[in-house]
Amino acid sequence: MGKSKKRSAKPADSEAIALEPSRLLLKLADRLFGETADRAAFVHSLGQAQRFAPCLLWLADRPDPFPFAALPPLAMQPAWVDRLDLTADQPANRRPGKHPLHEAGAFYCLDFSSVFAASALLAIPDRVDRLVDLCAAPGGKSVFAWRALQPSLLVANEAIGKRIGMLVSNLKRCGLSPAIATCADPETLAQAIPGWADLVIVDAPCSGQSLLAKGEKNPGCFHPLTIGKNANRQKRILANAAALVAPGGWLAYMTCTYAIEENEGATQWLLDRFSHLEPQPVPALEPWRSTHGAFPCYRMFPQEGLGAGSFVVLLRDGRNGPANPEPVNSKPANPGRSSLFGDHEALQSLIRWRSDRSKPI
Repeated sequence: MGKSKKRSAKPADSEAIALEPSRLLLKLADRLFGETADRAAFVHSLGQAQRFAPCLLWLADRPDPFPFAALPPLAMQPAWVDRLDLTADQPANRRPGKHPLHEAGAFYCLDFSSVFAASALLAIPDRVDRLVDLCAAPGGKSVFAWRALQPSLLVANEAIGKRIGMLVSNLKRCGLSPAIATCADPETLAQAIPGWADLVIVDAPCSGQSLLAKGEKNPGCFHPLTIGKNANRQKRILANAAALVAPGGWLAYMTCTYAIEENEGATQWLLDRFSHLEPQPVPALEPWRSTHGAFPCYRMFPQEGLGAGSFVVLLRDGRNGPANPEPVNSKPANPGRSSLFGDHEALQSLIRWRSDRSKPI
């Protein structure tokens, strides 16, 4: 019995797809791709573990001499991101997270699928002062957004309590400031600071189908019940995210799964209910434009060899008017108390960490 458990806990790479009913994967491939060759390449890419080039997001100047071997940058790749060459005979490339520069906060390690999705933020032409990352742990999108947009305040929220520690650790190590970490349900934040954020990022919990491309076990990820459950959760998060966005602000929605219901489907649901949200083109990602939405949105698939896969759509709030300057139901300010959000008790209770240089709103 123990032996059997050991085998099921660590399946061979080729077993990842065998755990799923093949008809469900093939059905998804049929929906995603019109060409037989594309369908076959997609299915094949999920049937064997792939090693994708990890990325370094630089928060400080690159050292000289440079201790890593990097691949030539792609056209959409930010200048402060490197893709590591896994074929190079360079010891630092094998475990970049163990390099002293990582511990010093000089860079953040993340996969290229995350870089792809987060790069949509570079299409925002406006100044972003107030940024909320609604599903932030472990912190990669928060770090990317902070590096790209330099907000006046970053609110990194994580609803799952056991994940808040890793988020805080990464924010502190990378020196993000001013920033705070909160542990709250998205609905709680939407009620506390509606119409407040210039940008809300929703890197939503999903069925995680792209894990299979990395050889990780994820049984049930193609099942309609799994997809439906995640899509319903995503819609709830998106509705609360929309309530957080200020007039004229932005909402970025991204996942690491392939299911249409969780990507274009969830986005269309949001657009049907919040007509003031307007999908925006991201010119740098145009080669990856999805064919499954009636609006600009973007997908990367594992058979391209860049990353395990991701989806992103960028929305703008088309309403006119000022942002909500204060949290709702605030009490009169207490001059003897320093606070990031005035004297709003309900929100203060959610704050788990604040950078030393954070300033009151």
